Amino acid sequence: MTRFRRGIVWLTLAWSTGFLLSCNASRTPSIAVGSKFFTEQVVLGELLAQHIEARTGLAVVRKTNLGGTLLCQKALLSGDLDVYVEYTGTALTAVLKETPDDFDSGEIYKRVKQGYARRFQLAVTEPLGFANSFAMVVRSEDAQHYNLHTTSDIVAIAPQWRAGFGYEFLERPDGYAGWAARYDLHFAKPPSVMDLGLIYRALVDKKVDIVAGNSTDGLIAALHLVPLADDRHYFPPYDAVPIVREDTLAKFPQLRAALADLAGKISAEEMRRMNAAVDADQRDVAAVVKDFRESKGL
Repeated sequence: MTRFRRGIVWLTLAWSTGFLLSCNASRTPSIAVGSKFFTEQVVLGELLAQHIEARTGLAVVRKTNLGGTLLCQKALLSGDLDVYVEYTGTALTAVLKETPDDFDSGEIYKRVKQGYARRFQLAVTEPLGFANSFAMVVRSEDAQHYNLHTTSDIVAIAPQWRAGFGYEFLERPDGYAGWAARYDLHFAKPPSVMDLGLIYRALVDKKVDIVAGNSTDGLIAALHLVPLADDRHYFPPYDAVPIVREDTLAKFPQLRAALADLAGKISAEEMRRMNAAVDADQRDVAAVVKDFRESKGL
């Protein structure tokens, strides 16, 4: 065989081997883990991903920062995602389009679990242990000056204030319209639509006077901001729960036990510290999650 022909054969074999390897790689079983587009969700997505990898040996594809609630829900239904973390109050109002008659967290969880199974063939697994509610946040100097502790305390000064909210809060059924009506709030002008990553900086820079954040956001304490109590109990419970496709659980039965390992493992304060480590301390998400898992023996 000539050198030229040997070269052709070698190249053909190399190409064929590479093609077969790539085909086999593409067929390697994997779990697609997703998240919405804010820090806590990215942290929780990474937590699921690391734990699934460690507990099951399955490959995990990370699809973080996808967008809002309905985009993640759509990705689950289409099969682009296998699992992500949702919040029960959001699942009930924004996805199932139901009104919370009872604000008991156990009852909300039960309704969401049953509704997701019946309507979407999605399994709502055990809660992670903490709730993340909407938090109406103001500057500490304003809280001191006006003696602000609850949302009701801002009713008199709201006509002079500027509000800034994320798009989803302005649009969702448990969001701005119902909240403003419950408290009879009237701001100086319609709220500004803001990126969730910029709301606290806008508040500190006095571009707005009140924002809708999350109760477990690490930047609230880091920037010396003050969350106001929801004294008229407008918001339902928002317990964090992994939601997974039922056909994924059937295909990978070991996944159910892996997710069950995380039940009740995260307190609100622990979630707040992880968020602060990423947002305030600028630490790498994967490293923060690794440290947390080690602290829990996971």
